[in-house]
Amino acid sequence: MYKVLTGAQMYSVRTLTQTQEGLDATLKALKEMGYTSVQLSGQNPTLDPSAVRDALDKYGLICPATHTSFTEYEENLDALIARHQKWGCAHPGVGAMPFHFAESEEGYREFARRANAVGKKLKDAGMNLIYHNHAFEFTRFGSTTGIEILMNEFTDVQMELDVYWVQSGGGDPIEWIHKVAGRMDVVHFKEMVGRLPNEKNRSMTEMAPVGEGNFDWKKIMQACDDTGVQYAFIEQDNAVETDPLLCMKKSIDNLTALGGRFR
Repeated sequence: MYKVLTGAQMYSVRTLTQTQEGLDATLKALKEMGYTSVQLSGQNPTLDPSAVRDALDKYGLICPATHTSFTEYEENLDALIARHQKWGCAHPGVGAMPFHFAESEEGYREFARRANAVGKKLKDAGMNLIYHNHAFEFTRFGSTTGIEILMNEFTDVQMELDVYWVQSGGGDPIEWIHKVAGRMDVVHFKEMVGRLPNEKNRSMTEMAPVGEGNFDWKKIMQACDDTGVQYAFIEQDNAVETDPLLCMKKSIDNLTALGGRFR
């Protein structure tokens, strides 16, 4: 069994968590599948943080990480810190930078500067700001790429690599896990599977339950163990197009069979 603790990224089941009752039922279902940790993301932001914490406690779930918009960090940081303290969450995350920063090399540097300022304040509160990549960070600016700029400029922000988006951007997920060794406590496990294009969608890849695509999960989990990653969250953005809970069940079953650790 690998050391990295794997859990459920709640963005995968976001359509089910827009009411407190829906969140409660979804957490219950995930716990019954075998998940013991979740990354809160995509739920209705008006839900009472205390009620969310009560639901986590009710099912014995921990919340080591979240995703929140960067605007929220800059405009409502005190409330965000209080919310994460209530949840016992040490890794508040940014799901993506506001896209206007991604238009230029200087934009990346400006985002890193502002994220570092937020990260310093979070460190004072005992937390680590984490940044989740997509494929667009692999855009090239001369001799460098956006993600390399972030790596070089981040001083108070950890990376939160998403293996699907790393590969979609042209990178090698295992190589990148090693590149950020010591600078990443949280990673995203997301599966990529090839398919034939069609007239409506020309994309040659799509997301699928973990273990049903082309990643070598044993090697990925070993790389996480080797580099000190603490938490991995299974995410399937398109699960809401079918049956999100079934997708999460397939993922935990497949990864458990490969040696994944969920408790």
